[in-house]
Amino acid sequence: MALGGGTFTTQNKGLPGAYINFVSKSAANAALSDRGIATMPLELDWGVSGEVFEVTNGDFQENSMEIFGYKYTSDRMKGLKDLFMNTQTFYGYRLNGSGKKAENDLAEALYCGIRGNDLKIVVQVNADNEAMFDVKTVLGTAVVDEQTVSTAEELVKNKYVTWKSGITLADTAGLPLAGGENGEVSGADHQAYLDRIESYSFNTMGAAVTDDTTKSLYAAFNRRLRDEMGVKFQLVLYDYAKADYPGVISVNNKALDDGWGEAALVYWVTGASAGCPVNKSNQNKKYDGGFAVDTPHTQNQLKEAIKAGKFTFHMAGADVRVLEDINTMVTVSDTQGEIFKDNQTIRVMDQIGNDIAVLFGTKYLGVVPNDASGRISLWSDIVKHHGQLQEIRAIEDFSDADVTVAQGDTKKSVVVTDAVTVVNAMGKLYMTVTVA
Repeated sequence: MALGGGTFTTQNKGLPGAYINFVSKSAANAALSDRGIATMPLELDWGVSGEVFEVTNGDFQENSMEIFGYKYTSDRMKGLKDLFMNTQTFYGYRLNGSGKKAENDLAEALYCGIRGNDLKIVVQVNADNEAMFDVKTVLGTAVVDEQTVSTAEELVKNKYVTWKSGITLADTAGLPLAGGENGEVSGADHQAYLDRIESYSFNTMGAAVTDDTTKSLYAAFNRRLRDEMGVKFQLVLYDYAKADYPGVISVNNKALDDGWGEAALVYWVTGASAGCPVNKSNQNKKYDGGFAVDTPHTQNQLKEAIKAGKFTFHMAGADVRVLEDINTMVTVSDTQGEIFKDNQTIRVMDQIGNDIAVLFGTKYLGVVPNDASGRISLWSDIVKHHGQLQEIRAIEDFSDADVTVAQGDTKKSVVVTDAVTVVNAMGKLYMTVTVA
């Protein structure tokens, strides 16, 4: 969103846009947008560099080799498999895309990275026509491209290699590519990702990083977009409960798998957060991913984890499950109370914030007159939107009287007052049984 947005204290904003505050109730087209959109920066052995790329759930299963260099069943895809268990659309970015491309005398890998070293070119005389050659591109043991040509000039680049000029085809059992390297990742690469992803819309961002400097970069980005730009999404980090902010989820458990960092559970939590419906909670959700989860916590430690705003997995019988679907917020205020600690509340808030901002920006901004009829139209759309939330039991006790739309301090501004009561999933049972 390039227009103004975020929160407001006074009606003094310079840019046109939607400025929306969410505050707690004192303690004494109006359609719902889809969820299931996630984004993460990745360290990969193969793939496009320097740009955000989109992968759907179906793409991942069908075209994983082409996009990431490995079949989706490969252990190298374990993190992404966890992510896509609950994600429908993914916006990826390769952090280590500054490496070297593998090559041989005939071809060069399409992308840099060590996976290019697993490519080879097989050239064979065609069995039916000795004047022709069958040229195969092989990745690992899989033939990923095959062309039958009479000369090298007829070869066309495929999804794995580009052909060198001036080459001559001759029979070869397999000429491997070599020299492919992954790039080194720096803070500049993380910043480049954040700069590019800012214009995209998504529900959840994850960053499987372990150093506090990089974590703080992502946390600051999340806070700036939520509070200043009105772009509502949650960020999943590992071991960063000190964020103390409803937009940040801190994963409290380590992954124990060899070859993977301890922050690998960020993949699953990112997908689960993005894909969780606005009227549902991830509390008690079974971890069904591929990593071994470290769950050493005692009952007292689990209680303390909840108080500290840590998203924690625990053992429930033979299953690993989410203890509570919470974010890192621990410090409450008069305007943001206890209910803001719950991610289900944040999902409802974000749904309202994003949907109404899009509604205003596409239907009303610069188009609809700011007169009584125009304000009634905006009021009607907001009421309709909230009615849908109530129908799916994301909010309750809503009536059209809970929304008012009035002219603001200037001829161009409108002020919306909105009250909603969020429905949270059952989390605690207190039961008294009287036995006669």
